[in-house]
Amino acid sequence: MRRILNYRILFYVLILVVAADQASKHWVASVSGLEPGAYPPYGGIEVIPGFFSLVYSTNTGAAWGMLTGFGALLALLGVAAIAAVFFMRRHLELNRLPMQLVFGLICGGIIGNLIDRIRIGHVIDFLDFQLGFYRWPTFNVADSAMVVGVGTYVLLSFLDERKRRKQT
Repeated sequence: MRRILNYRILFYVLILVVAADQASKHWVASVSGLEPGAYPPYGGIEVIPGFFSLVYSTNTGAAWGMLTGFGALLALLGVAAIAAVFFMRRHLELNRLPMQLVFGLICGGIIGNLIDRIRIGHVIDFLDFQLGFYRWPTFNVADSAMVVGVGTYVLLSFLDERKRRKQT
């Protein structure tokens, strides 16, 4: 039990991400009244006209629709990624608070999308940004958590390497 408590921040962040992700997807699919596949001006909710909308989109693939139709493979990759984090926890320095936050975000995002893949066969996306004439691929809370987690991990890795070089 003590070992699990050593990683409690990771678990708290993971649970928070999964809860926020699943609650937001439930709202989009069951409460919002949004029609699947309808984007402004034909559907969705324009929050900031011409820039940010809430829509109801489904994705059987990964980011940008890659590997569409390979949901089982993506689910296996998600399980493998979670297992890798568990088995490499010492190498990943999960005893450090910043790393627990980072991997709580990443693992929470993986699990959030994994729940969708297993439960309904696709991931629900709903955050839609349009940047001028380019519409960014629609995404969700789990995707956001993974991107923030990976970006923070890269930043921390650079800072740690800089610190190591100064010490030598």
